[in-house]
Amino acid sequence: MDKIIRDILEKSGIKLADLSVRDIEIEIPKEEGFGDLATPVAMKLAKKLKKAPKKIAEEIIARIEIEDVFQKIEIAGPGFINFTFKKDFLLAELKKLILKSDLYLFQDIGKGRKVQIEFVSANPTGPLHLGHGRGAAVGSALSHLLESAGYKVEREYYINDAGRQVQLLGLSVLARYNQLAGKDYALPEDGYRGDYISTIAKQFNDSRLPVSDITDFSYKKMLYDIKRDLEDFGVTFHHWQSEKELYENSHVQDSIDELKKLKYVYEQDGAVWFRSTALGDDKDRVIIKQDGEYTYFASDIAYHKKKIEKGYDEIIDIWGADHHGYIPRVQAVIQALGYPKDSLRILLVQMVTLLSGGAPVQMSKRAGEFITLREVMDEIGADTTKFLFLTRRHDSHLEVDIETAKKESHENPVYYVQYAHARINSIFEKFREQENFSDIHSFSDFNGSLFNEDEMSLAKKTLYYPMIFRNAVIAREPHRITFYLQELAGMFHTNYQKYRVISEDIELTMARLALCEAVSIVLRHGLKILGVKAPEKM
Repeated sequence: MDKIIRDILEKSGIKLADLSVRDIEIEIPKEEGFGDLATPVAMKLAKKLKKAPKKIAEEIIARIEIEDVFQKIEIAGPGFINFTFKKDFLLAELKKLILKSDLYLFQDIGKGRKVQIEFVSANPTGPLHLGHGRGAAVGSALSHLLESAGYKVEREYYINDAGRQVQLLGLSVLARYNQLAGKDYALPEDGYRGDYISTIAKQFNDSRLPVSDITDFSYKKMLYDIKRDLEDFGVTFHHWQSEKELYENSHVQDSIDELKKLKYVYEQDGAVWFRSTALGDDKDRVIIKQDGEYTYFASDIAYHKKKIEKGYDEIIDIWGADHHGYIPRVQAVIQALGYPKDSLRILLVQMVTLLSGGAPVQMSKRAGEFITLREVMDEIGADTTKFLFLTRRHDSHLEVDIETAKKESHENPVYYVQYAHARINSIFEKFREQENFSDIHSFSDFNGSLFNEDEMSLAKKTLYYPMIFRNAVIAREPHRITFYLQELAGMFHTNYQKYRVISEDIELTMARLALCEAVSIVLRHGLKILGVKAPEKM
């Protein structure tokens, strides 16, 4: 539906070439009296065309033929253009959705452009916590979203397997290893705690490896656990990039040497610095310390240089919100290498607070400091965890109540959405028992004139999905799909309670089954993007 309006705007004779995709915005009015869809494009054009928004809106409307598609087109407020579709047009679109299914929903927005998305990338020094889990859910859903829109997506995990944190893990496990052997051996002051350290120490003891191998054994064990947790969470990667490999293959030093040739690296006070202030950062950054040790930023330079050189059309990093201050220095690296800083898009993910009946949950015994992703998955399941992590915008703080997540009611959003799909399937199962059922495509001949006002509202809501999908792709915000699915499921359940789908009136039954099928197609598509199952039974 929104594509028709965009095509109309393009053909209206109004100059849209200078507008961004976001400017040519189509939205659903908050009140039904303002039409089915609306656009503020006239207000976006006002400054460029030096005309009043209402005048521009009038010029656009004057160029539109409304006979086949629109019942009416009106101007509202300061210059919104409101479109109301004809019922026959909406019903024809609904029939197309039923006949074509996913083909109807597909939009080739990406046109094969290559995108790399790096996400999670937790240090292999402890189990994944809820923040990592939320980053995993966002990154995976964004990958599915862009792939569904015609992009070629590569998912990458950056392994911080070099530097002090990995060494601290080894020292922490070594201390536990000696304590288990009855020796008086203190944990490092800033070492890692929690039961998982003792578990690794016991496993290392059983391995009979020399003590010199303890650090290597420890981080590889943690990385194995991280990979297993992510796989059970339904999150996979095409590539795991080792930080250690960047050093071993001289990528780090080669990157520094190149920046030095470009006059962005200098020596001062016995250290080597990156001149990031020349490119928008608030201060220059040390890349090699006075003692000759590389900083974490040194390997990040090499890592992002390697990304850039792979020739992606877009690079997306998904980081925890506590890395906000790191953005300017990495963007400075991108610019120093000769690329626009917006070649790299950073999405920040806020932390998650876990509640139980409204009260904060106590710290994890296994991790010692935080609740692990594994603990929550074991408690409420991977699908529920993933869906809940996607119920708010990624940079907004999120609270997840474990007791609400266990409920089989409308209070549990993922249950409510999945149950809508399962309920539709049960309706079809019941109908299949009747002799007059042939195949689903017979629904495309339904008599939509039998729909009441509520059913037409549900039909329109279903047809809005391609627009919601497109806007989510453009904004790189998969949570928009989650919002929409909750609203669609809510409307379906309300209709189900009010109106019998299967009745003695076969024509009305077929019409309502057709509407159920359309809703089911959209629910499956949306849940697949989120990486959540669409169950047939619950």
